[in-house]
Amino acid sequence: MIKAVAWFGMETPGCAPHGLWQIGLDDGLAQIASFGFTTIRLPFSNACLHGSTTDGIDARTNPELVGLTPLQLMDRVVARAKAHGLTVILDRHRPDSSSQSPLWYTAEVTEEQWIDDWRMLAGRYADDPTVIGVDLHNEPHGEACWGCGDRRRDWAAAATRAGNAVLAANPHLLVIIEGVEDSGDGGVTWWGGGLADVREHPVRLDVAHRVVYSPHDYPASVHPQSWFADPAYPANLPGRWDRTWGYLVTENIAPVLLGEFGTRLQTTSDGQWLATLVTYLDTKKISFAYWSFNPNSGDTGGLVTDDWVTPQRDKLEALRPLLGGGAPMPTQAAAAATDPRLELR
Repeated sequence: MIKAVAWFGMETPGCAPHGLWQIGLDDGLAQIASFGFTTIRLPFSNACLHGSTTDGIDARTNPELVGLTPLQLMDRVVARAKAHGLTVILDRHRPDSSSQSPLWYTAEVTEEQWIDDWRMLAGRYADDPTVIGVDLHNEPHGEACWGCGDRRRDWAAAATRAGNAVLAANPHLLVIIEGVEDSGDGGVTWWGGGLADVREHPVRLDVAHRVVYSPHDYPASVHPQSWFADPAYPANLPGRWDRTWGYLVTENIAPVLLGEFGTRLQTTSDGQWLATLVTYLDTKKISFAYWSFNPNSGDTGGLVTDDWVTPQRDKLEALRPLLGGGAPMPTQAAAAATDPRLELR
């Protein structure tokens, strides 16, 4: 079971995980491991992959990171994650470093470049089992469809093309495929959150058992979706999750990793949402990636306060059924004894 947390920043103009202006990379990774997480979800942009400089890194705190290109910095994050017993999921969060895109390509970043960049990354880490998966594109939404047959906007078809390119370079990776906002039956959910159409249009890749479907889900404080106003709330949530993505696990169709969920945990409604979701994930043994370690997420805050050190105890306590009592650092021999890419569920 993957227990991940996002540490974002490599998708922003600085092209570096945020907080390195204040804490050491090793300090952040050690704290993440101590919370009980097993994996880092590392967002990046295509623009940063092709960049030559980074910003927001304190030279006294992280002297070994100064002067690296963004791609070299990614190498260092992967290497240090391994040293702390953590694995890594690479997340193509944005094509450029200014905003997300509804489709997997833009006028500036073509589908060809998107696939070429994934092929490069898959090959770059092909001999390092620390990198266990690739999240192909963050939060398809808007005109993105699933299985509609229109090459310009059919996300399931595009994910198939990119997934096969990734697996040709490294057949051991998990290919993580998010959902879409609008499903074929007219249902609307979160950006990247809808996977109801997988039943009729599953993604089939050239290498079997590599597909992982990855919805996102958030509380009312992020956006006041209609189901939060239902008189049955929060008891209506499990049924909704069953219909949109949970059925994939319940019916043993495919593994699921809830790729983003998070909250500032400052309202009763958010508390009800998180408690219900944690119980749902725990009961079904579904892997997850919490958003985020960073305290500077505008929607959700993080798992540490603004000093990047002090734990957000209320959030960690709410996540305790999923995280357990913390993660002991595995020995090098123990880490080599299993392939974490095969332990999704």
